[in-house]
Amino acid sequence: MPSNLLPESLMYAVYFAPRGKERLLNLGHQIAQRHLSPQDKLIGLVGDSGAGKSLLIRGMFPGLELSSDDEGVRVRPLPLLANGDKAFFSSHTYHVDFRFESAFTQPYVLVEAIREAVEQGKRVVVEHFELVYPQLGMNAEMLIGIGEEVIVTRPSIFGPKPGDLAEIVFQSIHSRKMAHTAEDIVCKILEAHCCLEQQLIHADVKNGFVLEFSQKPQIDLKWLEGMAKEYIQKNLPVSYVDDEHIKIGDELLHCTGPRIHVKNTSEIDNFRLLHEFWYDPIHKVYALVGLVGRDKIEDLKDLNKLGLYSDN
Repeated sequence: MPSNLLPESLMYAVYFAPRGKERLLNLGHQIAQRHLSPQDKLIGLVGDSGAGKSLLIRGMFPGLELSSDDEGVRVRPLPLLANGDKAFFSSHTYHVDFRFESAFTQPYVLVEAIREAVEQGKRVVVEHFELVYPQLGMNAEMLIGIGEEVIVTRPSIFGPKPGDLAEIVFQSIHSRKMAHTAEDIVCKILEAHCCLEQQLIHADVKNGFVLEFSQKPQIDLKWLEGMAKEYIQKNLPVSYVDDEHIKIGDELLHCTGPRIHVKNTSEIDNFRLLHEFWYDPIHKVYALVGLVGRDKIEDLKDLNKLGLYSDN
């Protein structure tokens, strides 16, 4: 972070929430470099299961032992509570998934442990911070919401509150899942039916996805859209297989973000492709754009219109 940019001056920053593991880890690293202060003791994350909170945390804090993660790994005993009555915290940074741990430990016990660790100068990273906030009585020094976008803010005593971010990200995560599933379907069709001699580059747009090409491919985009819509209308189940694969119906597909999907292709609302490639004269790439959700777009050059709320 530049020395002339104090963390306290940040109101909020908004990033696209990427869908692949490597991209989420890299974004976490960037957020830590740009917005995290060495003195921060309480970090709060807000977002639904499968949004990528654990990967973002791994990118921000390499080597941090997560008490639970999206891969089903559960650390026992919970490090934050492993100190008994000594109230001695041997580590500098702790992680707790408040929603998950509340199923095994009384919430007030977790709240007291978080408060005690912070008072002793330790750092605590709390997932589902909107649930602990009412009992904890203090806001996070850095608050991160993960939905279709990643929103980073440094609250003051005047807010924003964790519930403000929760309202945004829980509303928008479904759009991200729809877009990701539609993107994988389009990539599957391209690989199966088009002889592409160049690697697909994945990029982002609000309520959709972007595939970039260094050379303009000879693809009929109306045909591609029709093939994808036909596939979507089959109402096929979408399921996680492992860290690099999903299944759509009985078909195995490679995917670097296997948990960020709808459960059935029928959940993809109003999928369509823009019927022309968009050329970026600065980076010299041709962009294939797919959209989901919202119907009315007044200006295609303003798809990424500024504003925290997604227009679904």
